[in-house]
Amino acid sequence: MATVSNSLSLKHGLSLCSPHFSSLNRSFRTPTVGYRTVYRNYVVASSAFSNENREFVIVGGGNAAGYAARTFVEHGMADGRLCIATKEPHAPYERPALTKGYLFPLDKKPARLPGFHTCVGSGGERQTSDWYKEKGIEMLYEDPVTSIDIEKQTLTTNSGRLLKYGTLIIATGCTASRFPEKIGGNLPGVHYIRDVADADALISSLEMARKVVVIGGGYIGMEVAAAAVGWKLDTTIIFPEKHLLQRLFTPSLAQRYEELYKENGVKFLKGASIKNLEAGTDGRVASVKLEDGSIIDADTVIIGIGAKPAVSPFERVGLNTTVGGIQVDGLFRTNITGIFSIGDVAAFPLKMYNRTARVEHVDHARRSAQHCVKALLTAQTTLYDYLPYFYSRVFEYEGSPRKIWWQFFGDNVGETIEIGNFDPKIATFWIDSGKLKGVLLESGSPEEFQLLPKLARSQPSVDKSKLQKASSVEEALQIAQESLQAAV
Repeated sequence: MATVSNSLSLKHGLSLCSPHFSSLNRSFRTPTVGYRTVYRNYVVASSAFSNENREFVIVGGGNAAGYAARTFVEHGMADGRLCIATKEPHAPYERPALTKGYLFPLDKKPARLPGFHTCVGSGGERQTSDWYKEKGIEMLYEDPVTSIDIEKQTLTTNSGRLLKYGTLIIATGCTASRFPEKIGGNLPGVHYIRDVADADALISSLEMARKVVVIGGGYIGMEVAAAAVGWKLDTTIIFPEKHLLQRLFTPSLAQRYEELYKENGVKFLKGASIKNLEAGTDGRVASVKLEDGSIIDADTVIIGIGAKPAVSPFERVGLNTTVGGIQVDGLFRTNITGIFSIGDVAAFPLKMYNRTARVEHVDHARRSAQHCVKALLTAQTTLYDYLPYFYSRVFEYEGSPRKIWWQFFGDNVGETIEIGNFDPKIATFWIDSGKLKGVLLESGSPEEFQLLPKLARSQPSVDKSKLQKASSVEEALQIAQESLQAAV
């Protein structure tokens, strides 16, 4: 089956705008091997840190911080030199687990720490708190940075600790977008998911729940609803858009997923707006009231309506007012010498599409951290050249009739061609001016998934009519691969 339609601009997790980097780039110094020695006078020779001086400080304890720490270790620049200040009580971990394996029912082998500390998500060593101790990295747990004095190169943490940094890497990530308190956004039984504590609280609710409402039809909403199905709970997804994951899925592709969710008992309220969340006599959330007056009973509500870059207290470092986050160049340098930013909070040049982006995805968190630290510690001056990549996995718990895993690479611009019937697989191709710009594959083989980034990065010219006539996903991918080979 093949359909052609106009595609939608990808904005969930990938904010895009026209570049304004030509003048900004000239204000940055090109790093050299000697760059890392500039602040050596501030460092003590022991990992015990007897005063406030630190050579390298990472603010934030998410994926980007964990991968940055590993890269410092790989270059022999961590022991006694690196400090990480985080609001979390845990060492950095792979956050995608929180809305996937962590929420599995308790009898379905849910993911738990220390099982998903960084960097196991990419096949690396598990970096538990002991790992940081062994590597001589100072970890300041539950002590986020609250202010910065740029002129004095000094940070103040929540506990009042002063940290004088030589080089600062901001990796504060994002915070969940919340409903206002006045419409019930903070009621007991209302949940947001950004960290382990959030996931633990949700699990406690799911253990007692009967009726679950998920607000939001994006990644979080889809993954949480699939988990709720595993708990055999009455589950409803509410969102204002016309279909699931409207920023990426075409209407026809979304319909396939919606049908699958309905087969698993999930109900949908599309094009709906929330008026407020209402409490019961016990003070817990009891229902969701819509703008049209409809009321949906719920004893547990999960809100997944996006996230905001956590830029406080770093506004003075320089923000991007279009995509949000902290403005950086292709080496993740901010406009202030010695300060870098990585991961979800960084607004960086998306080189292959010649625009600025802020990407909320674990793959970018990993890659940006590694690229930044290598540029900082070595003579590397290669600019970050990221290929947008998104994926999701749902219904993966034991006993699920069908496990779902899709991957998307590239840019969703132009017309779309959809091949396949979703059972067993389906693919969507984005074609713009005759070139393949993006591709999404559901339930592909490892070899097929490996082909996707090659296609998206090379953007080969494709015979659209030939692709539309493909009788299967395998045939369509073969046509795309032949176009790729012809372009070499």
